[in-house]
Amino acid sequence: MNSTTSTTPTYFNPTPHLSTTVSFNWNCPHCDRATTITNSNAVSSANVNTLLPECGGTVFISTFIKCPNQDCNKISLIATENEVHKSPFGPYIKGEELKRWQLIPKPTAKSWPDYIPKAIREDYSEACLICELSPKASATLSRRCLQGIIRDVHGVKAGNLANEIQQIEGKISQEALDEINLIRITGNIGAHMEKDVNLVIDIDPDEARLLIDLIEILIKEWYIDKHERKKRAAALEEKTKKANLKK
Repeated sequence: MNSTTSTTPTYFNPTPHLSTTVSFNWNCPHCDRATTITNSNAVSSANVNTLLPECGGTVFISTFIKCPNQDCNKISLIATENEVHKSPFGPYIKGEELKRWQLIPKPTAKSWPDYIPKAIREDYSEACLICELSPKASATLSRRCLQGIIRDVHGVKAGNLANEIQQIEGKISQEALDEINLIRITGNIGAHMEKDVNLVIDIDPDEARLLIDLIEILIKEWYIDKHERKKRAAALEEKTKKANLKK
C-alpha cells in the first residue's frame, strides 16, 4: 500500500478509530488492479505504545481495505508500525512508517478467482506458505498442484506426471512445455517427478520458489487469460446481437 505524499501532519487520538482523510494509490493483492483508496473503502484503528516515553514512541495502525473493483470487492488487512509524537494540541502526530505487515491475504500467495478449482488454489497457497520453512513439502504440493492443473484443463488420462506432460505435447505452447520440463530437471527433481508426484528429494527454497513461479504462470495462462477471453467474446457477441436488433 503506497500512500500519496502529504505535507499535512496526521493528528489522531489513541482511541479505536483513527480519524483522518484517506487517499492513496494501491494495488489490490487479490485482483492485482491498481486503484485509489478513499475513506469510502478503508477504515483504520490505532493503538499507541504507551510504554515508551510520552514525548515519542510508536503507534500500531491496522487498516481494512475493501477493493473498489466490482469484480473483486475482497477485503485486505494491513498493519503498520509508525513513529508517533505528542502534539501540543492534545492528539498524537503519526510519523515515519517503520514496519509493515500484509495480514490478509497472506503475503507470499496470490489470491485466485473462485472459478479455479478449490483443490488447486489450496495446494498453491500452502506451497507458498511453507516455501521457506519446508522446501521439500512445498515442492510436493507444487507438483500435485501442477498435476491437478494438467488434469483439469486438458483432461489427460491419469498416470504419472511425466506421462501426463507427454499427453499435452502439441496442445500447449512450446514455451510452456519448455518451462514445465525445465522445472522437472531443476535440482534433480525430474527423476522423481516421473515416478511419484508425492515423492521429493532434497531441494532448497530457491528451487521450491521456481516451482511456485511456474504454477503462477500456468494458472494465469490456462485459467485467467482464458476466462478473460471468454468474457470479451461474450460481451462482443451481446453487443452484436443488440446492433442487429436495431436494424
